[in-house]
Amino acid sequence: MNRLFSVFFLFCALTVQAQTPTSGSLEVEVAGVRNASGSLRASLYRPQDAFRKEAQAFRVLVVPAQSGKALLRFEDVPPGSYALMAYHDENASGKLDLRLGMFPLEGYGLSNNPAVFGPPAFADSAFDLPATGSRISVQLKY
Repeated sequence: MNRLFSVFFLFCALTVQAQTPTSGSLEVEVAGVRNASGSLRASLYRPQDAFRKEAQAFRVLVVPAQSGKALLRFEDVPPGSYALMAYHDENASGKLDLRLGMFPLEGYGLSNNPAVFGPPAFADSAFDLPATGSRISVQLKY
């Protein structure tokens, strides 16, 4: 009887472990989109990625812009620490246009919506994504 209970317990434990999600989705509500010109670009970064360097991001989503709000969805994202940067690429250049190489000319926003007085840091925008997924909001600033 004791052996039967042990086998049953092991079976239950393995079944629960098999059903535990190892990755979830991240929904990003982007608010404050000025118009429907160009596209919205959202880059998801891990701590080891070069934050704000889109070519080195963990994942990048590009969708047509729509005025007001947009909902973006990153699928199959492992749990962990992330930061997100989104911007409205109004002229569809594929990059965030800057004045003097440092002042954004297009609307942009960061996870946690931090007040930025210089180049944003990963730590200011970092959030933890659980295995079950999450939803965050980003407000674009022009």
